[in-house]
Amino acid sequence: MEKLSDTSKPDNNNNNNPEWYCPQTGIYTSKHPTVSLPTDPFLDVVSFIFSHKHNGVTAFIDSFSGFSIPYSDLFPLVNSMASGLQNMGLKQGDVVLLLLPNSIYFPILFLGVLYLGAVVTTMNPLSTSLEIEKQISNCNACIAFSVLEKAAKLQSLGIPVVSVPENVTSLKANKAFDAFYMLLYGNVDLCLRPIIRQEDTAAILYSSGTTGSSKGVVLTHRNFISMVELFVRFEASQYDYSSSKNVFLAVLPMFHVYGLSLFVMGLLSLGSSIVVMRKFDANEMVKAIDMHEVTHFPVVPPMLQVLTKKAKSVYGKSLKSLKQVSCGAAPLFGKTIQDFVETLPYVDFIQGYGMTESTAVGTRGFNTKNFQKYSSIGLLAPNIEAKVMDWVTGCFLPPGNSGELLIRGPAVMKEYLNNGEATASTIDKDGWLHTGDIVYIDHDGYLHIVDRLKEIIKYKGFQIAPADLEAVLICHPDILDAAVTAAIDKECGEIPVAFVVKRLESMLTQEDIINYVAVQVAPHKKVRKVIFVQSIPKSAAGKILRRELRHYTTSRL
Repeated sequence: MEKLSDTSKPDNNNNNNPEWYCPQTGIYTSKHPTVSLPTDPFLDVVSFIFSHKHNGVTAFIDSFSGFSIPYSDLFPLVNSMASGLQNMGLKQGDVVLLLLPNSIYFPILFLGVLYLGAVVTTMNPLSTSLEIEKQISNCNACIAFSVLEKAAKLQSLGIPVVSVPENVTSLKANKAFDAFYMLLYGNVDLCLRPIIRQEDTAAILYSSGTTGSSKGVVLTHRNFISMVELFVRFEASQYDYSSSKNVFLAVLPMFHVYGLSLFVMGLLSLGSSIVVMRKFDANEMVKAIDMHEVTHFPVVPPMLQVLTKKAKSVYGKSLKSLKQVSCGAAPLFGKTIQDFVETLPYVDFIQGYGMTESTAVGTRGFNTKNFQKYSSIGLLAPNIEAKVMDWVTGCFLPPGNSGELLIRGPAVMKEYLNNGEATASTIDKDGWLHTGDIVYIDHDGYLHIVDRLKEIIKYKGFQIAPADLEAVLICHPDILDAAVTAAIDKECGEIPVAFVVKRLESMLTQEDIINYVAVQVAPHKKVRKVIFVQSIPKSAAGKILRRELRHYTTSRL
């Protein structure tokens, strides 16, 4: 297997102050060299992506139909999309909702909106009408792009909708997609392009953050430019094979910052090919890897487990093209890592760490021939600083000690939309993003996730805000009080568990509550278990003591 060059060897000195850690300030710096970022204030991320020259031939391949988009057609399509949107009346600063599964059209839409100077907000296409209505209202979206089956529901919310085909072969066959077809192919050039600054808002992505309900993360063109350089392009530069020959399998959702950063933006600057799957299917995954000779497969933990299981059954016959599998978005169990490495020893395995609030930039695994740390989430990305803070005393900690991770760098979000209080509690006056994750940095500079201070639940890589589910539960007439927390699940990572105080005379069952919540939230947010209790543990200030609930789920479930 092709490995990284040995440019980052472990520090073998035994002193407590390696050169990448300053005991006076408590600041950790990246072991990687600093990367120069564009200084032109009048630069948008789309122009930046397409300014890079490469030898890439095929940009996107639809795994179902085999239909492909060559790089020679990509920018003309983005330009046509931007022009068509402008002709529809869309202007700089307007917010466009993308309520779509993965498709080869998603990146064209996303980049077309940004090239016009407008703003994208994304959502899981399985979101309920209530969730969609809430997000539309919060970010003031003025138009939506969605699959045909969602169009009528969206129009009932008072927002115009353009239907996008899930199957590329139906683009010309169904008149319902005529409007989208004209946006793709009916325009020549964007004539009146506005001035776009790096500091202008490019996207509003929703995240549970470190606590509470979902919030709109405001990301700028500068944030995305930093992501392209510090995450995608820098990682590619560490390998001795050509990025334009790499083939990535895109199963991770493009509406999520993990998939968005790779498949919609960063990889396009390198000329890599991207095989797009609309949804994850184990058998189709193997077929796609073999048929298209996929070299790189970014996954979340449940996908890794399925890949390992399939690899055991097809060993020696399939998956021979794979060079690297990278995992992120949720914690991994040690046994899961060991199983994969033993099953596919020729595949480089790395983990990474990032947040929506950091535009997916944070850390990335770094293996050499003689030095691997598969259980680590990797080294700090270039230009990223970190601190590890004792969450009780507020003191900053040296290598080997566990505390809350704080990061600072050019990819950190601008703010939470219309939420100054949440912004101030997450990004301090010195620009440090308080992640809510408990980590330690070892004496080689590698980060390791220990636990989380934040309340969010990670189900198969998706974030679930307990407060969102609690708001649904408390509306039930037979529920007096409720709290939601996570229980560890080997298959899903974590599952939402509801603690419920019901009325004494109520005949409410666990199944009743699970079904009640299920019809009001996206499938991944469903409550999976219900525990009836006499009271919810709370602090003197009324804050739910989730640590007590988590302890219960750990010891009893």
